[in-house]
Formats: sequence, structure tokens, C-alpha cells
Amino acid sequence: MKRRTHLSRLRHTGAALLLAGLCTLPATAQTAPERSIRLGHGIAEEHPLGLGAKRFAELVDKASSGRTKVKIYPATQLGSETQMISALRGGVQEMLITSTAPVATLAKDYLLFDLPFLLGSEQEADALLDGPVGQRLLDGLADKNLVGLCYWENGFRHVTNSRRAVHKADELAGLKLRVMQNPVYIDSFKALGANAVPMPFTELYTAMETRAIDAQENPIAIIYASKFYEVQKHVTLTKHAYAPYVVLVGKPFWDKLQPAERDTLKQACREARDYQRATSRRMTAQQLDQLKAQGMTVSELAPGETDKLRAKLQPVVDRFTQEIGLALVADAQRAVAAARTKP
Repeated sequence: MKRRTHLSRLRHTGAALLLAGLCTLPATAQTAPERSIRLGHGIAEEHPLGLGAKRFAELVDKASSGRTKVKIYPATQLGSETQMISALRGGVQEMLITSTAPVATLAKDYLLFDLPFLLGSEQEADALLDGPVGQRLLDGLADKNLVGLCYWENGFRHVTNSRRAVHKADELAGLKLRVMQNPVYIDSFKALGANAVPMPFTELYTAMETRAIDAQENPIAIIYASKFYEVQKHVTLTKHAYAPYVVLVGKPFWDKLQPAERDTLKQACREARDYQRATSRRMTAQQLDQLKAQGMTVSELAPGETDKLRAKLQPVVDRFTQEIGLALVADAQRAVAAARTKP
């Protein structure tokens, strides 16, 4: 009788331990259905964005115990950034990592990130994007049928061209220069005397190859990954704007997710963000040397020439500050100034 009672106790204890073990599994592993997420972006897989997307997919897979699979579609396989934003809003696609410029066509406050010379360093960018101002803009996407998870790095933008080395601000004048379909960039390069031509990124390489376009502006990682050195001779490190990526989820898909699933995507976004930013900064330094090895000339503007660029672009900044909102721009400038004073 005692032996039977002892065995019964062991069975109850074992069952309790098993139940406790199951309760420690992630909530998504216990209750969430199996899901497949289509994640699109516009850049090559070997770009820091592509590497970050891969890390994000791995993190989601691990956190969900394999129940949520992220399928990555790089290099505009699902369409242009604008087309993919529409697909998210319509429930046709689940996720997208895009530059913030196309988002500004829906939410004007995103023009903030396009203001020339708003940011001067990666430290300032991180403070602005990961702080209250960045979060406010993410939260504001809900009424656009989008959910913003976090920001990744595209990087400081620079000018390349096929005609001449540019060492002075005035030497940008006359260049037929492709810009994003974004009013701040169009007006900025018009103010610098360039012939600003708005054009989808998917058409850019061919336009430069056929000499329909002389010049373009992008971060170093995109210039290298897109092999622009094959059709452009000169790069000038203007650092005229810092471009972030924003990781988006379509709200129609988001509304189907359980709270634990949403937390998984948010946490994976932040962890992949830190990896992606570190990768971007490391690769940018290496790729400048690789661009030189491919035959590109790399020029820097003297401080006085950068000041000339700022002066020419100030009317553009003032005009779009009114459109973005004085309070939002002021909050951003305070956040940047605070980051600038930190050791």
C-alpha cells in the first residue's frame, strides 16, 4: 500500500514538473498558429539591410519555436518601396523594410528625417530615432493602416556622378541628378543648382548606364552593393542627410496577431537593429576603400564648402519645417543637441 502511494505521488510530481516545464515555453510556441511572413525590401541580400533582415528572420524563428517563418524577398522582388507600402496597407503583404522617404508621402511628419544636415553623427541619429521623437512617428502610422516596429540604418547620403570630381558646393550645379520621389530631396538639389530628376530606384542603374542621368545620391553601402562604380566615376562625401530605414508591418496582418506574437516581432526588430547598425558602420568604412579599388575617385568637401551647402539649403529647411510642424522639428533639434553634448 505504501509503495502504491509512493508511486502515485511520483506520478503527480512528474506531471506537475512537466506542466511547469511547458509553462516556461514562449507563449507563441504554446498558443500561436503557424504563420508565414513575406518580408520585402529593395536592396541586395549582401547589403547590411539584407543581412539584418536575415538576422531578424532567425530571431523570429527561434523565439516562436519555428511556428513563425519569415520569407525574405530582397531587391524589389515584390515591387518598388511605394508598391510594397500599398501592399502592406491592403493586406497583400505582411512586412517591409523601407527608407523613410516614401513613407513621407503618406505621413508628412516623416519628412523630418529628410531635412538637410539635421544629423551630424551616428550617435545623434540613434538618439533621435530610438527616443521619444522616433517613437512618436512610429505611433502615428496606425491611422495609415501601418505599424512601425523600429528604425534601422541606411546611413549618411553622398553624391556620385560620371562627369567630374566635385570638391566645391558650386560644382554640383548643372548635374542631371536622380533623387527620390520626395519633395525635400527635389527642392534641395534644385537649390544647389542641379537638375533634380525624381525617379524610382529600380530605374536608376540603367539611367546612369545610358547617361540619361549624370549623378545620384545614396549611402555608401547602397552605392557599393548596387555596383554604381560600374557607371559612375566620382563620389563626394557630402553627408548632406542621414537616411534611416523603418521596419513596417501591415495593420491588417498585425490585427490578426496575438499579443505575444507582436512582442516577438518588436523584440526581434530591436535585436536585429543593433546588429544591422553595427554591420552597416563596419562595412561602410571597408566599402570606401573598395570603391577606390574599383576606380572611383573619393572626394571630401572642405569645411567652408559644407557651410556653403548649408546656407544654400537653409531656405528648404525653413520651408519644410513649416510643413512638418515647428514643435516636432524643435523637439528633434533638442534631442540631437542633447546627444551632441554627450561624451
